Amino acid sequence: MKNLYISKGLYPKNYFSLSADYIARVQLASGAIPWFEHGLLDPWDHIEAAMGLSIAGRRREARRAYGWSRANQLPDGSFWPAYADDVPLDSSRKESHHAAYLATGIWHDFLIHRDGAFLKRMWPCVEAGIEFALRLQSPNGEIAWSLLNDGSVYPDALITGCSSIYKSLECALCIARELQEEKPEWFEARRRLGEAIRDKPDRFDRTWSSKARYSMDWFYPVLAGACPGSAAKARLSGKWDVFVRPYLGCCCVADEPWVTVAESCELVMALVGAGEYSKAAHIFSWLHHNRDHSGAYWTGYQIDLNCYWPAERPTWTAGAVLLAADALAKVTPAAELFTRVSLPESLEDSEEFEAGNKCQQQELQSAER
Repeated sequence: MKNLYISKGLYPKNYFSLSADYIARVQLASGAIPWFEHGLLDPWDHIEAAMGLSIAGRRREARRAYGWSRANQLPDGSFWPAYADDVPLDSSRKESHHAAYLATGIWHDFLIHRDGAFLKRMWPCVEAGIEFALRLQSPNGEIAWSLLNDGSVYPDALITGCSSIYKSLECALCIARELQEEKPEWFEARRRLGEAIRDKPDRFDRTWSSKARYSMDWFYPVLAGACPGSAAKARLSGKWDVFVRPYLGCCCVADEPWVTVAESCELVMALVGAGEYSKAAHIFSWLHHNRDHSGAYWTGYQIDLNCYWPAERPTWTAGAVLLAADALAKVTPAAELFTRVSLPESLEDSEEFEAGNKCQQQELQSAER
């Protein structure tokens, strides 16, 4: 299939069920979801794939995935960055966005199933993961990329990683509200993190080369809700021609002719959240030549070489496809997780209005320069 247009009420369930079936086939008995058969697992992509399973109605498999996270979470709330099943492959660091992302997956599960008992059972893991990430927050608001195995905090932060944590904090606050847990300090941490993402570019990429060449740095603040309202449209239009290749998708990096499916799907969700539904539907329609007969999707397509590259079909890419399809078709009650902000009502209005104004001002100033 070359093009596939979906919209609310138009969702080819059997077509996407194959993608969830692929994730389930790769999943191990422990619940671990590696990137692909005999591949490694990282804790963030594991959650992305689990959410894909939930969308397709594979509740048992998704719960097994969250069970793996519960069993392998370290005492301080973190995870190692790579595993082979339950065995750590890398113990050099613990990444902040890995620890926090469990909150996003657990809230996604609750939105679909409304299972309060499961939410309560996973709450200690969610709480521990968020607290780990917040211990790495600087007085300037950004959250450091990782804690090194010698106990030192890595002295730099990622826009993409911090944006992911920003969304995870929103989900964690929603869980806390549901369980009647008071976490005002999480809201304050999220507010300061949002300010850093929007207003303090000097707090990112201080010790390594700039990540601005990566498309995720461009659209993740929109995807996470850190840049809402009209400012989201302005941000996405600003680098559209840099990253988007018509009829193919979104490039991973600006300087390589390499369109990647997962980034394209995440851009789709950012566009839906920014009110650019038509653009989102078109980009999603372009991606399905990257799909094979099993329902899996190749990582990406190298334009100049006219080939799929690398020769991998990640489970997290299939998960991103399912998340984007749900955002467009609104199949599950979790369809708007990445397309709108849903803070507890007492916190939502003032925070998002202020953030929208600041982000809009920043985009206008950037355009003038």
